[in-house]
Amino acid sequence: MLKTFTRLQAVPALKRPYYRWSSTSTSLDRINAKRKEAHDGGGQKKIDAQHAKGKLTARERLALLLDEGTFRETDAFVEHTCTDFGMAEKSIAGDGVVTGQGRVHGRPVFVYSQDFTVFGGSLSQTNARKILKVMNQAMQVGAPIVALQDSGGARIQEGVDSLEGYSAIFQQNTLASGVVPQLSIMMGPCAGGAVYSPALTDFTFMVRNTSHMFVTGPDVVKAVTNESVTQERLGGSKTHTRTSGVAHNAYDNDMEALQNMRDLLDYLPLSNREKAPVRAYAEDQPGEDEALDTVIPTDPSVAYDMREVIRRIVDRHSFFEIAPEFAPNILVGFSRLAGRTVGMVANQPMVSSGALDIDASVKAARFIRFCDAFNIPLVTLVDVPGFLPGTAQEDGGIIRHGAKLVYAYSEATVPKLTVITRKAYGGAYIVMSSKHMRGDYNVAWPSAEIAVMGAAGAVEIIFRHHPGKEALQQEYKDKFTTPLAAARRGYLDDIIEPRTTRSRLIEQLALLETKQQQNPWKKHGCMPL
Repeated sequence: MLKTFTRLQAVPALKRPYYRWSSTSTSLDRINAKRKEAHDGGGQKKIDAQHAKGKLTARERLALLLDEGTFRETDAFVEHTCTDFGMAEKSIAGDGVVTGQGRVHGRPVFVYSQDFTVFGGSLSQTNARKILKVMNQAMQVGAPIVALQDSGGARIQEGVDSLEGYSAIFQQNTLASGVVPQLSIMMGPCAGGAVYSPALTDFTFMVRNTSHMFVTGPDVVKAVTNESVTQERLGGSKTHTRTSGVAHNAYDNDMEALQNMRDLLDYLPLSNREKAPVRAYAEDQPGEDEALDTVIPTDPSVAYDMREVIRRIVDRHSFFEIAPEFAPNILVGFSRLAGRTVGMVANQPMVSSGALDIDASVKAARFIRFCDAFNIPLVTLVDVPGFLPGTAQEDGGIIRHGAKLVYAYSEATVPKLTVITRKAYGGAYIVMSSKHMRGDYNVAWPSAEIAVMGAAGAVEIIFRHHPGKEALQQEYKDKFTTPLAAARRGYLDDIIEPRTTRSRLIEQLALLETKQQQNPWKKHGCMPL
C-alpha cells in the first residue's frame, strides 16, 4: 500500500519536525487506475481489432523484443494537453506510445512502441516528448534505440503542435546518427510525417501485408493525380524492399520481425564508442575449406553464387543479410569471423554478372558508412566486371551515385580486408575497396583477373583490324589480367589459395584490431548526394 507523510507536532528533544507513515488508499487507487488505463490502451475492443488484423499490441511487441522481465516503462501517466475538438474528454494515460528501456541478449536498449489502439497511434506533442526523452537517454547512456512504428501520422486535432513534435524527433534522429544504432520496425500503416523518422534511422524492417509506408495515402493520390492505387502497391513491403530500397528486410508477421531485430542487435555495438560483442563460435570449424578451390567455374562466363563463398568463409550460420531483395547484384550484411562482427560487402555474379549500378552503389555505400561509424571491420569479396552501361543508368546519375560508393570506402577508417575472387575490371576494381583506397589487406585468388577491361573487349579495341584475335586475347590475359601483374606492383599483398581465405581473414582481423587511422579534421565532408 502506498504511504504518505503526515506532519505531526515537532518533538522538542529532536528540535525538528517529526513524521509518521499513514495509508492513503484513495491516492493508490487513482494511481493504479491510471496505470491500468495506460496498460489497456484503447480498450479491449480495439485490442481485439488489432489482433484480428494479425497485429500484436504495443506492449505485446515489447514483451517479444526484450529479454523477459527487463522492461522498465517511463512516462506511463503522461496525457495529452489538447483541449480542442473535444479532445479534453478523450485523454488516455500513456497517450498512444509506450516508452522505456530494457535488455536484448543482456545488453541495454531504449525503446518506444506506438499504440495504434489509442488515437490510431497518432503523434501528439506530449507523445513526441516521451519519444524524445528515451532518445536523449539512449545517447547519454550509449545504447541503441529501437522504434516500433504503428502510426497514422500527425494528430490532426493538435495542428502545428504535432508537426513540432515530428520536427523535434527528426532533429534528434539526425543528432543520434552515428552515435548510437537507430533501428525501426514498421508494424502498421505509417503515413505522412510518420515515415521520415524511420527513413532517418539506420535499418528499417517491415511486416508483409500489415505495414505500409507512404507520404500520402491512396485517397490523396487519387484526388491529386487521378491515379488509383492500393495501399500495398503504394507503400507495401514489396515496394520498399525491392524497388525503392526504403526498407531493408520484410517478414511474415510481428513475431518474426521482432526476433530478427533481436538477432540484428546481437551483431551491433551499443554505441560509436564501443566494439561489437564477441560471441562464441564453433572452434571445430576448419580454417581451410577445400570446396572454395573449385567454387569458381572454369568458364569465365558461368556464374556462381557468392552467398556460398560467404557461407564457407564466415562462422557457421552467421550471415545476417541486409536488403536481400533490393539491388541483388550486390550483397551486404553482418557476419562473424572467430566470433568478431564484420560487415560483408560482395558482388553477386548470379545477378547482372555482379556489375555495379545505381541501386547497388547506394545500397553498399550506406552499409559501409554504418559499419565505419560503429567500428565494424569491412570484408569485401570482389567479382565485378564494371559499372552497368546504358542510357538508363547515365540518365539516372550513375556517376553521382557511383561516387557515393567511392566516397564511403575512401572515408572509412575501420579495418578493410578485400579478396578478389574473379573479375575486377576498370573503375569498379578501384571502387571495391582496392589497395589504392587505403585497403589494409588486399589479396586475390589465382582465378582473379585485374585489368581495365576483359581480354576480349581490350583486344577488340587495340587490335580492331588484326587477324588471329584469339591468340592475342590469351597474350593479353597472360600479360595484363593475371593477379601477378598487380602483385608485382604491390597492389596485392598476396595471392592466396581459396581454401585458406577464412584463416587468412581471421589472422589479419586480429592483427588490425588495434588499427588507428584518422581523416583530416573537418566539420563534415560533402558527400555526392
